Amino acid sequence: MMISQYQFNKKNITSGIVHIGVGNFHRAHQQYYTNLLLENEDQQNWGICGICLLPSDEKIVNNLRSQNLDYTLTVCGRDGKDEVFKIGSLTELIWGVENPKAVIEKIANKDTKIITLTITEGGYNLDKETNEFDLNNEKIQHDLKNQENPTTVFGFIAEGLRQRKSNGSGAITILSCDNLQHNGNTAKRAFTTFIENQDKDLAEWVKTNVTFPNSMVDRITPATTSEDIVRLNEKSRTEDKAPVYCEDFTQWVIEDNFVAGRPNWEKVGVEFTDDVTAFENMKLSLLNASHTLLSYPSFLKGYRKVDEAMTDKSIVKFIRDFMEIDITPYVPAPKNTDLNVYKQTLIERFANHSVSDQVSRLCFDGISKFPVYIMPNLAKMVNGNKDLTRVAFLIASYRHYLKYKVDDNGHSFEVAEPWITEEDKQLISNINSIKFLELSALKSIDLKSNEKFTNLYSKFTEEIKNQGAGKVLETII
Repeated sequence: MMISQYQFNKKNITSGIVHIGVGNFHRAHQQYYTNLLLENEDQQNWGICGICLLPSDEKIVNNLRSQNLDYTLTVCGRDGKDEVFKIGSLTELIWGVENPKAVIEKIANKDTKIITLTITEGGYNLDKETNEFDLNNEKIQHDLKNQENPTTVFGFIAEGLRQRKSNGSGAITILSCDNLQHNGNTAKRAFTTFIENQDKDLAEWVKTNVTFPNSMVDRITPATTSEDIVRLNEKSRTEDKAPVYCEDFTQWVIEDNFVAGRPNWEKVGVEFTDDVTAFENMKLSLLNASHTLLSYPSFLKGYRKVDEAMTDKSIVKFIRDFMEIDITPYVPAPKNTDLNVYKQTLIERFANHSVSDQVSRLCFDGISKFPVYIMPNLAKMVNGNKDLTRVAFLIASYRHYLKYKVDDNGHSFEVAEPWITEEDKQLISNINSIKFLELSALKSIDLKSNEKFTNLYSKFTEEIKNQGAGKVLETII
């Protein structure tokens, strides 16, 4: 298979962007667009300096450094035809555990005009119920008191901005690329709250020197397993230690609010707009919510790959009904978008055999996903006295997944919930299923006082326990 090689000389590229969180999605999305853009000689001041802050990042850092920070991206077509790109837009890579000073200096550097983020939905340290920044977090408390020795993304960026202000390096944009409603507003709330509680003078500087555009990002990108590495390298005839693969669909819509200039990403397919609200509402409410909806019932039925789950007619009907009946009334179509085509495309994307995404990836960190993807529209459904059957079944499935950790076939599994609290654990273990509705992820709505919901939910929790999620699903489609 031919690899599309980049043609620019990396030595001529300046890092105008600092990106925090060099994971697979970032490498399949922002790096992909930027790699295409850097072929333009007038855009070569927009290379990306990647920053990793976690001890667990050591392997990816070492692997990328061993191959000049280059890697292959395999784009898996829904028609079965794949394309492979060699990505060279990652021009520097700093590991904060190894060299925290270099992280701060890079943020403060005058050439740096944009900080981009993929730190996950849970990474913004917001209270699940109030949506306010949690100042009582132990690591946040450490960073508030230790300006020059930060450990969190908030501490590092605050110290970098402080040095930037001191050095006269100028204004900068912080661009969230995470799946959050109004992710720029969310980032602004989180970072400005931290900074206001650490340094009032810096907080004043931030008001006029930092912008936080909202954006919508979309590209299904599975985790890369050791087996995937072998498979991808055999296909591309390379020896890449850090390959990534993704679907052929990609979209990036950004609010055009960059205080220090920006790349001309529109040359390579990025859409700039004055308001991303309709785009992000559509994506979070239909794609991300549907991913969450299919994840737990599919996992409990024994499916481990999304495309395999999408061969199950009951799963597909469940998703279609959710999209059509529960969600579409709350999703105004963005301009030039046909919602019916968008929904059909989602079904095709989920079923893409070449991508074969992991159901476990969709189940991961439900505590952070429910407040963003499920609860906002559920609140509208409750207020509108709508049919709550499908969402009640989802939440009952989520409880069973967390509490019993055994699927319909008797196979046990591990649960990955990095942001779960001790109080959450007690609510999950409680014999009274109604107590589960007080979970931090669900508390934005008083579900336990809604008799219509609790009747459905209680019925489903008992039936799933006694019959299995698969058999119960058959009764509601």
